[in-house]
Amino acid sequence: MALFKSSEERRIERDMKIRQGIRRIERAIREQAKFMDEFIKNARHARAIGDHKQYQFIRNSLKKTAIIRKVLERQLLSVKNAMLIKRQAEASADFTQAMALMAAEIGKLFGATDLVRTQAEWEKAMVQSQTMEERMNMFLDSIEDIAEQDSQMTTSESISDEEIDRMISAEAEAEHAQEMDKLAELRAELEALKGKGEKQK
Repeated sequence: MALFKSSEERRIERDMKIRQGIRRIERAIREQAKFMDEFIKNARHARAIGDHKQYQFIRNSLKKTAIIRKVLERQLLSVKNAMLIKRQAEASADFTQAMALMAAEIGKLFGATDLVRTQAEWEKAMVQSQTMEERMNMFLDSIEDIAEQDSQMTTSESISDEEIDRMISAEAEAEHAQEMDKLAELRAELEALKGKGEKQK
């Protein structure tokens, strides 16, 4: 392992860390969705057996899980937007460097006088590129602070008990509708079999 890493190696490492962070947030969002599904099933069961105390406890847990999921989704969106801005900055820097190199080559063809000017332009382009990279690093560092503030703000947001109740009821209604569809399909199959049996007679 090299003691001093090139700027390209550092850039690749940063990109890998960002992608790992995105994957972790996406995994956490999927886990929260699974937790919500489990809480909804448990809440329906508690309501079915008339355990009001357990229902209240599960409803509060579901509310907290919904808030956590919302925070994670906002964080994911912030990181993805930062990644896009970073790519745009890199594309601009690559273009500036390429143009500076071309200017230097053209300057060589047209003599030392033009070379001095293109050298100055090249140095200016390099400074702009470094400044852009520094700004991008500062921006990415600020993402964590923004996400933390967002987390504090979102936890203060409340999801009403009525919304949670509607979520639980909607799940039960959807399941009931699926069961009714399955029954309808079975009836249709039975009718079709009955029709075949009568034709054979």
